[in-house]
Amino acid sequence: MRSLLDHPRRVAAVLLLCGALSMIVSAQTAPLALVSTAWPPFTNAPGQPRFALDLVEAALGRISLNARISIVSAAQFTPSLLGGQFDGSAAAWRDPERERLLIFSQPYLENRLVLVARRGGDVSAGTLTDLKGRKIAIVEGYAYGDEVAGAGAIFVRSRGEEDSLSRLLNGSVDYTLMDELVVQYIMNNYPKESGARLQIGTTPLLKRGLFLALRRTRPDAESIVARFNAQLKGMIADGTYHRLLHVDWIQADINGDGKPVNVPESNKAGRSEPQHVYSLFSGESTESPSTTKPGFYVGGNIYRDWASVPDSYKEVNSQQPNPNRSSGTIFKFTW
Repeated sequence: MRSLLDHPRRVAAVLLLCGALSMIVSAQTAPLALVSTAWPPFTNAPGQPRFALDLVEAALGRISLNARISIVSAAQFTPSLLGGQFDGSAAAWRDPERERLLIFSQPYLENRLVLVARRGGDVSAGTLTDLKGRKIAIVEGYAYGDEVAGAGAIFVRSRGEEDSLSRLLNGSVDYTLMDELVVQYIMNNYPKESGARLQIGTTPLLKRGLFLALRRTRPDAESIVARFNAQLKGMIADGTYHRLLHVDWIQADINGDGKPVNVPESNKAGRSEPQHVYSLFSGESTESPSTTKPGFYVGGNIYRDWASVPDSYKEVNSQQPNPNRSSGTIFKFTW
């Protein structure tokens, strides 16, 4: 009996199939080559504040994938992302041009910039155009988008978040725009100083979702994105998000029912109801915020309010601040 491989055409077909399978296996085991800009505290080189990259690397590690992240200038980012030399980016915003070439994950973070003024200042503006003629400190090199260019305010470029806050407090600007996550960090680490000297807005004037984005031409891109998405809620529930974002409480939809709940970093939730909870995404609740308050997710269960949380969880975590939180203090300031 002749072997199936005796025929030259069959041999060629088998070799082609083996080659294709080899390419797929190789792609699946190769580290992801990702590109980003230096945009602290969300993206940066290792050892520096890089919340977004820390989160992506943690999620990829849970599915046994590694990533090599190259930092390029803001001008080089889009050409590098779309040019083909990288597999994608760990921190990208969506737009139609990118969506043609890239597969996007679920958003794993949301950048929300709020208005910060000196204590007693008016932070009620609903849009940037409401601030026409006012001086606003923003960080040089950040991609604020077209809303900034056409707002009519006077934007003063600073060297960083600390410089923006210094300019605000010394009166050289009327406001600064800060991401809610940075504001949360300041309130948690400088509660007396921020309470006495800062007025913080509650309406985000700019919002951008952050995504993992991979090139469609990578054979396992869809599989990686699906497995990455599957890790996100577990990372909120087990405190990984808290540790990497430097926050004690997070508000998020933990079970996919459209109702956000407050999640502590650990089952030692503290003696009193939290006053500051960082919300991962705006507009996540399908219920009216005026009639429904988020419950509390502690010890694997959801409780409708703080009074319902068992006393056994109302302990202070003696290890706070968590020594395993991500490296790099994001904000150092002398008040």
